[in-house]
Amino acid sequence: MSVHTFHIPVMGTGFTIETPLRVARYGISSVVSIVDDMLVEQTRLRIARLHGRPATPIGRHEEDSRARRITAYLDLLHDLVAEQMDALRQSTFDKGSEIVRYFEMLPDSPLRALYERMREVTDETHRHELQEQLRALVRPGSIDVNIMTKLDRDRATGKIASGAKSSDAMAALRGFALSKLQSSVILSAGLNLRLFSYIGDFEDFLPDAAGHLRKKVILKVEDLRSALIQGRVLAKRGVWVSEFRIESGLNCGGHAFGNSGAVLGPILEEFQKGRAQLGHQLHEVLVNALEKAGRKPPPGELPFRVTVQGGIGTAEEDRVLRQVYGVDGTGWGSPFLLVPEVVSIDPQHLERVAVAREEDVVLSRNSPLGVPFWSLRTSASEENKRARAAEGRPGSPCPKGFLISNTEFHEKGLCTASRAYQKRKLAELEASDCEPAIRADAEETILAKACLCRDLAGGAEPKDERGQDVPTAVCCGPNTVYFSAVARLHEMVAHIYGRRRLPLAANRPHMFLKEMGLHVRRMREEVERRRAGLPSLSDLSLEECRRNLSAAAAHYRERAGEVAGDQRDLFLEQLEALVQEFQALTSTEPELVRTEG
Repeated sequence: MSVHTFHIPVMGTGFTIETPLRVARYGISSVVSIVDDMLVEQTRLRIARLHGRPATPIGRHEEDSRARRITAYLDLLHDLVAEQMDALRQSTFDKGSEIVRYFEMLPDSPLRALYERMREVTDETHRHELQEQLRALVRPGSIDVNIMTKLDRDRATGKIASGAKSSDAMAALRGFALSKLQSSVILSAGLNLRLFSYIGDFEDFLPDAAGHLRKKVILKVEDLRSALIQGRVLAKRGVWVSEFRIESGLNCGGHAFGNSGAVLGPILEEFQKGRAQLGHQLHEVLVNALEKAGRKPPPGELPFRVTVQGGIGTAEEDRVLRQVYGVDGTGWGSPFLLVPEVVSIDPQHLERVAVAREEDVVLSRNSPLGVPFWSLRTSASEENKRARAAEGRPGSPCPKGFLISNTEFHEKGLCTASRAYQKRKLAELEASDCEPAIRADAEETILAKACLCRDLAGGAEPKDERGQDVPTAVCCGPNTVYFSAVARLHEMVAHIYGRRRLPLAANRPHMFLKEMGLHVRRMREEVERRRAGLPSLSDLSLEECRRNLSAAAAHYRERAGEVAGDQRDLFLEQLEALVQEFQALTSTEPELVRTEG
């Protein structure tokens, strides 16, 4: 179990690529993206040189290179963090030492209380005994990895989720499975049956007779139903889900898998009420699967955690999530973009994130996957993209190809952000006879796509494998704009635990109201598109959204005192304003609400 109540989620491909080297020794868990093995390899070679370690490059076209690159990098992180922990345990309990930093960042807990007790002891012998006891209790944060399950392209055929063990997601999983790490893989973006089945091929993911797991699975889920469905698929293969990680559909960074007005409060309450039953059902399936495979099942139900992330900004909100809704931990992402000792971000973009206003962080059409994507409009990536289009050279080179998913013009697919695709698509549009407004909107959608494979790595590696400059893209969430102060790690941790308060914008709404407001804004934009005769950008159901937001409003009214404390009246006032807004949207133009798609 973690000694902290929060974790640092994955941010893009590059922002948290080496975060474990910066925080794991203080007991803080973080997540590394392993989608981009080119970035992983670049980072491995650079860090190995920095630490004076031998590192033989693994060529991209060598046998099983993707998995081998990932394993080699994760092993390097494992070894370096282990060395950091040895040094930390041997440091003295003097002001500013590594071991003192470790304990002074801890939340209120029995371990923190033992440290405080040691500080008060005056007898040297007793004090030394307590210090040795504390040294033995020090443990690192987890070095977890993230795999987007839908990014599972077979490079040989171009097919998505082909099931070939050389495909992107399968190879990434193998790279983690064969590493030294005893940590977790976070599976995001939904169910991939072939990938889920493949997990069971690795002994480290299967419980031993005592129920111990060397490697664990964390699922990002949108609700209790998806947790049960995906959890059962894995349990049937003898794989236990050790954590269900709930992420806000819209109030998060990067890809926003918005789900028609479903918001955190009701989702968390559903988990709270159904958690025990979820565990019983999955345990029964797991036991049957293990016995069928001739393996001894664990002696009792295996534990699992429920965590939540997306839009958290204050210690009070963090406390509500843990104490009112009973989650075991929280994820703090975008605020850490203002902590340069934790994430890989260049000074230029650190400043741009710090001064960003609400209009600078947009839910864009940037992603080649066609999923709404939170993006910093003032990033170098966005500036370069707009400049290329203005010069008549729209689109980007496609040096990595991890987001290739479109087969309109090529059997093996093209990325919709690529120059090759956009040239063809714009020519096709020019030859069409669609109305001017529809044409302009379609052109905007085509030109919006950004080379996220390459540009999200810019903060970590400003030059790519070929030595070319990488214009940085920033995938910060909407919560970012309320933070403006560049902070140190210990300052952000103190903010999370309520020991100090970093400056926040005075107009920042409660995270639950912000999330509802984002859904209302999305509804408004969809109504305006339908009114203008423009095609929908997603499969958003306005009627379902209205029902879900109405249910959420009733939930928040009932629990306003628990959720908002002494800000209850203001919370309710702002809630009712949102209710009036979305009700007006769906009542004044019911024909638009009924026109789904």
